[in-house]
Amino acid sequence: MSDGTVVLLVLAGLAVVAMVVVAVILLVKMVKARKLLNEAGIPVENKFLFWGAVVYLVSPVDLLPDPVLLDDIGIMLIALRSLYAAAEKAGVGRGRREPVTIERADWSAK
Repeated sequence: MSDGTVVLLVLAGLAVVAMVVVAVILLVKMVKARKLLNEAGIPVENKFLFWGAVVYLVSPVDLLPDPVLLDDIGIMLIALRSLYAAAEKAGVGRGRREPVTIERADWSAK
């Protein structure tokens, strides 16, 4: 094996590891978005996006061969965007809390 082949194999391995890390991060974000939808009582049709993306991620039938997870990542990004849009439309959001009210201090001399 030549040095060029070894470098290419290492770079390909690093690319696959990077894609797997991104896919796992997106999967975690999707699980959090699904939890947000459950807590907000969002209609069921929006939850199918979550399950469809998860099934596509683990499915052996892909648009691109399995070591290349770019299509899986794209599907998960679309699903995540749609889930957050549905949550925002329902009035709930990521990290949204009750508004804080601060009373003004009266510094005028009496």
